[in-house]
Amino acid sequence: MPKKRSKFVCRDCGYESPQYYGKCPSCSTWNSLEEQLEEDASAQLKRLRMGNTILGEITEEINGSSGQPRASFKLSEIAEQSTTRIGSGFGELDRVLGGGIVRGSLILIGGEPGIGKSTLLLQTANQLSNNCRVLYVSAEESG
Repeated sequence: MPKKRSKFVCRDCGYESPQYYGKCPSCSTWNSLEEQLEEDASAQLKRLRMGNTILGEITEEINGSSGQPRASFKLSEIAEQSTTRIGSGFGELDRVLGGGIVRGSLILIGGEPGIGKSTLLLQTANQLSNNCRVLYVSAEESG
């Protein structure tokens, strides 16, 4: 397995250096260089191929199987549809979601750490699981 090399990148201006400096030579900010491991070329190529595959799938979804772009419509040409919403059991959450959760929808929740996002969503998932199937996916950004 090849050894990964380190590089130091300034979090303020993006300056890169193979060695650490206490003061960034580019923007003169102190203690702003952070160590990052450089990715080897094969990992970069693999990530690029995966990105191209996903881009191709998205393009096919937009254009359809014919390869031609799908027609666009004026808003006035689109018939209004009523959407059934499922109550979460939490009135304020239902209000924020426009009256409840739409079946098959994806909801992205964000906020400061410790404000109760996971607690609210786990309680909501538990409440909904009495009557429907629930998929709860959680991911956290770290850095």
